[in-house]
Amino acid sequence: MDNTIMQPLVIYNTLSRTKETFEPLHSPNVGLYVCGPTVYGDPHLGHARPAITFDLLFRYLRFIGYKVRYVRNITDVGHLENDADEGEDKIAKKARLEQLEPMEIAQYYTLRYHKAMEALNTLPPSIEPLASGHIIEQIELAKEIFDKGFAYESEGSLYFDVEKYNKEYHYGRLSGRNIDELLENTRQLEGQHEKRKSVDFALWKKASPDHIMKWPSPWSRGFPGWHLECSAMSTKYLGEEFDIHGGGMDLIFPHHECEIAQNTAAQGKSSVKYWMHNNMITINGQKMGKSLGNFINLEEFFSGENPMLEKAYSPMVIRFFILQSHYRSPVDFGNEALQASEKGLKRLLEANGFIDKLPVGQTSSYDVKLLRQKCFDAMNDDLNSPILIAHLFEGARLIHAVKDKKEQITQEDKQELRSLFDDFLFDILGIKDETEDAGGQYEAFSKAIDILLDIRLEAKQRKDWATSDKIRDELTALGFVIKDTKDGVEWTFL
Repeated sequence: MDNTIMQPLVIYNTLSRTKETFEPLHSPNVGLYVCGPTVYGDPHLGHARPAITFDLLFRYLRFIGYKVRYVRNITDVGHLENDADEGEDKIAKKARLEQLEPMEIAQYYTLRYHKAMEALNTLPPSIEPLASGHIIEQIELAKEIFDKGFAYESEGSLYFDVEKYNKEYHYGRLSGRNIDELLENTRQLEGQHEKRKSVDFALWKKASPDHIMKWPSPWSRGFPGWHLECSAMSTKYLGEEFDIHGGGMDLIFPHHECEIAQNTAAQGKSSVKYWMHNNMITINGQKMGKSLGNFINLEEFFSGENPMLEKAYSPMVIRFFILQSHYRSPVDFGNEALQASEKGLKRLLEANGFIDKLPVGQTSSYDVKLLRQKCFDAMNDDLNSPILIAHLFEGARLIHAVKDKKEQITQEDKQELRSLFDDFLFDILGIKDETEDAGGQYEAFSKAIDILLDIRLEAKQRKDWATSDKIRDELTALGFVIKDTKDGVEWTFL
């Protein structure tokens, strides 16, 4: 890495609603916590977005020299159907419907999530704690909040007193919600008679007799509140104060707002310096999610087996599709957009394959170092991956121009191009060439095409135009692009 071109990394902090220069609390160490999935169903495109967004952040922080502890949790208990602390536990409900143990459901879908994340080439987090494995820490945190006077017990459940907290601190500063209006809403929701105010949220819920997942606590046999889990696990592994907390924009309220309140109530200050949130994946403008029934499983994307899909899309096409939009912008699903991403990614990978074969000259007609500078500038501007990708396309244009002898570069600039693609396309954006994963199969496939083109060349030399045209036309009909050049035949597969 060329440190001489580095500018400060700037990220958008949801808390301040401004871009801020990233300054870790304990440089070069960085603490990063991201809310992971609730594992009661197959991962879908909506899960892929935060995973890829914060994988990009994780990769880039490491690339520019930070030592990152990346914690991403698995929620396997406590996430009820309704964020207002009512309804069944999502995993327990799935277990009841499937007639399985809740932990069977959690284990099965956790493994499915890991498999999908591996296919998308997201790096595993440093630590992946389970909510069910940190019940003791959650009870201790709840007791601390209760002892500080910011919680009350009601019929065996423990609730956070938002009104009392708001008199001393500011509840709503992350989300911008008007909490005074929420506090004035005294309408009782179904199943909410235990609460003093409807805006109060559960730290601990007393379990009904038929509830399977429950643990002993000072208040009752029950289970932790969903918001409490992340407060307990993040501070356990990253300390009372840490650098970045990430997640989807849909978690800002109530989940992350409640986390801030819990941490502040317990220790007198918020734990997180920078809050980062990715925007949503939408279908026809509506958020994609399990609860809305409009989601497409990642496995369905990879196989093409969904009526909304015109074809299968590889994991790298999905990754590239997501990275082509800035993480704070919405991404609307569409087959046309995915197919455009597929063609764009193919173009970049094809250009990358030409780099090592490029002819070199005594001088360069293009400033490759400046292009590298622009790539860093894009990433340092709040992880602007679409601008970075635009610069990589400029690199691809240069590669083809040099190959066609319309531009020239020196050996040094050729090595700079190789480094640029290795660093930004593969290491930072996390793209991998899926043809390489096919191993021997792809090599055999490639050699078979080369043999056919050799036969075509021999036919042309014999002036057997019928055979030559037949091979070209049939390969073209199958999706190959055959290009005759003065240096030989080039082929690609669309």
